[in-house]
Amino acid sequence: MDSLTQIVLGAAVGEAVLGKKNGNKAMLYGAIAGTIPDFDVLASNFTDTVTALAVHRGFTHSMVFSVLFAPIFGWIVSRYESYKSFKGWSGLFFWAFITHPLLDAHTTWGTQLFWPMDARLAFKTIFVIDPLYTLPFLMFLILAMWQRRTSAKRRKYNNLGLVISTGYLALTFLLKWLAYAQFESALKEQNIEYTQLDTRPSPMNTILWSANVETDDAYLLGNYSFFDTQPITFETYPKNHELLGNLIENEKVQRMIHISEGWYTISREDWQLYFNDLRFGLMSLEPHSQNFVFKYKIDVDQSGEVIFTEVLKDTREGRKMIAELWERVKGN
Repeated sequence: MDSLTQIVLGAAVGEAVLGKKNGNKAMLYGAIAGTIPDFDVLASNFTDTVTALAVHRGFTHSMVFSVLFAPIFGWIVSRYESYKSFKGWSGLFFWAFITHPLLDAHTTWGTQLFWPMDARLAFKTIFVIDPLYTLPFLMFLILAMWQRRTSAKRRKYNNLGLVISTGYLALTFLLKWLAYAQFESALKEQNIEYTQLDTRPSPMNTILWSANVETDDAYLLGNYSFFDTQPITFETYPKNHELLGNLIENEKVQRMIHISEGWYTISREDWQLYFNDLRFGLMSLEPHSQNFVFKYKIDVDQSGEVIFTEVLKDTREGRKMIAELWERVKGN
């Protein structure tokens, strides 16, 4: 999830663990702890694109990290804070650390919660930014913050934020199931044979859902809003995996395929090869768009090293997509 959401969650967890003893300091340390797992993004400054993608939401988002580092941070804070409980501070950091990846596990990218096992836990029920999750949570946290640390209202507001946000997460599973059933029905009605169906919410809402459908030689991409009145339509994107040629055997290419969970196409534009990660869809709702959210240029240097470079997006594309999404959420 985005940084603000993780700060709010961490602060609420800090309050739940030590708020009665430390008041807003517990919120502050919880907010700090809630952001620490995302420091893995710094890896992109020191390594290549493929390795950075592989470690993102890896070790720092695992149970191992929570267990090992919570006591370390707890000991450090207990050394200089007036509240000297090593156990109390360690508990705060543990719960703030572990709830971070548990929340991230609901997104499309997921987390390697069980690291060092090479498996991502990704429920794909919520987008990384969802105002319906974050804003009510933030409101109750602010209300709690202004109460005395021993006040029953403080605990009530904080608990309400935790309960409502968690309830919304639970609701997203039901919404995902309903959307999945609609895509299944549409594929059956259109006599489309497929091998895999994967669904996810579109940006910043859980009303409009997207689907990736795998067939023998292509992927079908479709959208469904709970306000739709017309049948679901699917756009076809050829896999074009053969364009990789001998590069398919390259170690970095294989790692990218693994990272994308096999949901990828290869495109060629002016003799330049691109790797398109389909898990996050397109930056446009226009038919036959090739503007994928995560698109990587594939180059081979003189030594034969394969280099992946992410194609960066223009902020204007993001604003245009938000406008398109708002219209599409209303129904087709």
